[in-house]
Amino acid sequence: MDDLTSYTCQSDYSDPGPHAGLLDDLPAEVPALTAVVRNVIVHYRMPGTDLPAERLAEINHRWLDRLLATDQARSGTPLATPRPLNDRVAGCCRDYTLLAVAGLRHRGVPARSRIGFASYFTPDYHHDHVVAQVWDGSRWVWVDAQIGPEEGWSFDPADIPPGAGLFDSAAKVWIAYRAGEIDVERYGVAPDVPIGGAWFVRNYVFLELAHRYRDELLLWDGWGAMGGPGTEGETLELVDEIAALLVAADGGDEAAERDLAKRYANDSRLHPGQRIESHTPLGEELLVDLRSREQIALTR
Repeated sequence: MDDLTSYTCQSDYSDPGPHAGLLDDLPAEVPALTAVVRNVIVHYRMPGTDLPAERLAEINHRWLDRLLATDQARSGTPLATPRPLNDRVAGCCRDYTLLAVAGLRHRGVPARSRIGFASYFTPDYHHDHVVAQVWDGSRWVWVDAQIGPEEGWSFDPADIPPGAGLFDSAAKVWIAYRAGEIDVERYGVAPDVPIGGAWFVRNYVFLELAHRYRDELLLWDGWGAMGGPGTEGETLELVDEIAALLVAADGGDEAAERDLAKRYANDSRLHPGQRIESHTPLGEELLVDLRSREQIALTR
């Protein structure tokens, strides 16, 4: 069993900082909580939005206290107060999940973010995605905070059935790829975006590991064993081992969980150090200091 207590504590990334009071009034019920999350954040690629170019930099907030500071500077109202779509903070699936997880942890409810691929947005394609897991007292419940029941999904976004092929962890996808069971080119950002495939899934296994241990970094952050297209063959043994341990830990293997935690803490290839690189959807290449929160543009 995971150490549930650790998932009731805010991480460096989910900590609301001086805005903690905003979380006091968030609903306790998950569907209502995620509705508030969607009131605060808008996906930067959502059809129908008209965000000015200068607003897109909000996708790089990384830390929840920065996201909430941006929201409050713009609205100055409780998070449940309705916000026009274009006034919401620009983010992505990771940000919806981070705010939902923070709200649950604020109430002492174990919650964590999970990295993987969703099959319910586009037929025959698996989009990279981040969802939450919430401990309900007996099991981990999978929750997609970005979408709501009002959108007419064939499943409950507040209780995505595991094993139904709707959302698969990056580790599970990697194992299926290595077994020759899937077309890995159907896993990526979007069918019209040429970012995906084996190297991409490999990086997401390491992101999944980081999020499991509450380093909820951005999807375009990189460190250690990660790399770009064509580099997946350099770390096959390592990623095979980590993926297998992640899936085993999900299945309740306590030895696998202990091994994962030890390896994550001790292997510098697996966890982010003080500085990481960030290759943003805006075309920026940045060196980010996670302690000082300073960033500089990289030159190649």
